[in-house]
Amino acid sequence: MAHATDGGGSIRIPASNCGLFGVKPTRGRNPAGPDVGEGWSGMSTGHVVSRSVRDSARMMDCTHGAAPGDPYAAPAPARPFAEEVGADPGQLRIALMTDGFDGRPLDGECIEGTKNTAKLCEDLGHKVEPAQPKLDVGALDRASRTIIAGNVWNAVRLRCQALGREPSGQDVEAVTWALAQEGAAASAGDYAESVMIMHQQGRQLAAFFQDYDLILSSTLRHPPLPLGAIDMQDNDLDHYWRQLFVDEIAITPFYNNTGCPAMSVPLHMSSDGLPVGIHFGASFGDEATLFRLAAQLEAAAPWFDRVPD
Repeated sequence: MAHATDGGGSIRIPASNCGLFGVKPTRGRNPAGPDVGEGWSGMSTGHVVSRSVRDSARMMDCTHGAAPGDPYAAPAPARPFAEEVGADPGQLRIALMTDGFDGRPLDGECIEGTKNTAKLCEDLGHKVEPAQPKLDVGALDRASRTIIAGNVWNAVRLRCQALGREPSGQDVEAVTWALAQEGAAASAGDYAESVMIMHQQGRQLAAFFQDYDLILSSTLRHPPLPLGAIDMQDNDLDHYWRQLFVDEIAITPFYNNTGCPAMSVPLHMSSDGLPVGIHFGASFGDEATLFRLAAQLEAAAPWFDRVPD
């Protein structure tokens, strides 16, 4: 088990690429303190990656709940998360996505893993059908970039202030510095509008979850990329952003934007013998359903002893 935080997928993406199980909790489920009340206006939450569903659930039992002074908290669970592991999930209504939220198709190997998982879910008694929520992907992308840039600038500025010197591009990687400069140039109004957009789109996703319990897709658009394929020393921020947020992470950030919980489950291997995570998203506050289904999938298709070829 290892600690991780997730502001756009950084629990679920390493889990997907390393054959591990990873849950991004609901916004406000785990405290972010002691120094801050939230990360990236609620987009970033902390938890773990683990080899088993059981360990992830037990760790969430240890960490969830508001700390003194937290600005808000996720809805309290009905019972310990560990008790959801092995509990009957009932027949779940699962929406199947083989495109990213932007409407562009996922890689063929990712689609294969997603469809195989859909068949497994049907064999387990769940109802699966193609469906996709309608989100304003462009607006969410712009809002995310503004919020991330503002927080990067604040982190760089405060660190350099503590060191007693002016911020400089020599202190950080090229992408970090470009984001910091973009954040410094944004207005308070830009930031406030970005938070408002996230909350509006969260309501859109909440409406979709009135008809479905879960959304099924692959975690990433492609199987694992070679090391260095996305370069933090890229001097073109727009190019870096497209590579990462458009071409590769076509699923995960939207659960950060809306605050909903989601998980990557190690259920598929590519033709090259590399892990391909399968992604499930749930409604706000409903980690319980994720843990119930994950445990059911783990029993039906065990992964604990699987290693890449």
